[in-house]
Amino acid sequence: MAATATHDILLARWSDLLRRCQEDPTPDPVPYGENLLARWAEPQRRYHTTHHLLDVLDRIEELAHHCADPDAVRLAAWFHDAVYLPERSENEERSARLAERALPEAGVSATRTAEVARLVRLTVTHDPEPGDADGEVLCDADLAVLAGPPQAYAAYAAAVRQEYGFVPHDAFRDGRAAVLRQLLGLPRLFRTDTAHDRWERTARHNMTGELELLTVT
Repeated sequence: MAATATHDILLARWSDLLRRCQEDPTPDPVPYGENLLARWAEPQRRYHTTHHLLDVLDRIEELAHHCADPDAVRLAAWFHDAVYLPERSENEERSARLAERALPEAGVSATRTAEVARLVRLTVTHDPEPGDADGEVLCDADLAVLAGPPQAYAAYAAAVRQEYGFVPHDAFRDGRAAVLRQLLGLPRLFRTDTAHDRWERTARHNMTGELELLTVT
């Protein structure tokens, strides 16, 4: 999908979402959406782009029946990588703080803003507590890329490597392998039953294949 079409689709979805969530309907959603979309289109991004945002939002729709507050999860998707510098380790925290500043100004309640920020911070570990339905849906939607078809998974892995182009080959290989081993060591990657049934087996197959390629001598 062309970048302009993706932008327009996302801006319309953002505007509808924010209108639903506003206690104060005075702020115009569009400037906030444009600011977020500009962040998601920054030149250092190769994987964490507007296409990733759209994919996460679409996966949330597939899993929304598991949510306690689907709109809080949708807002969290918009903010979860809104601040993204590959060389920095505190992107999720900075993204959560952006939500804490922007959402009240945009007319969203303090309670929902706090929930959005909590959900964004969960994407550091993708390890929600049992029973945290909203956290499970956001994390499952964010990890759904791991279950793509072979060509899509290869493109995802290549895009991640491009984002970390400043990291030497051996260091990237070792770090990426450690991430894959950590994920493969989890009892289940996907917490909701729907995501687990649809994506678990394929995701593990994809990651195992990537790990083998990284560790071949």
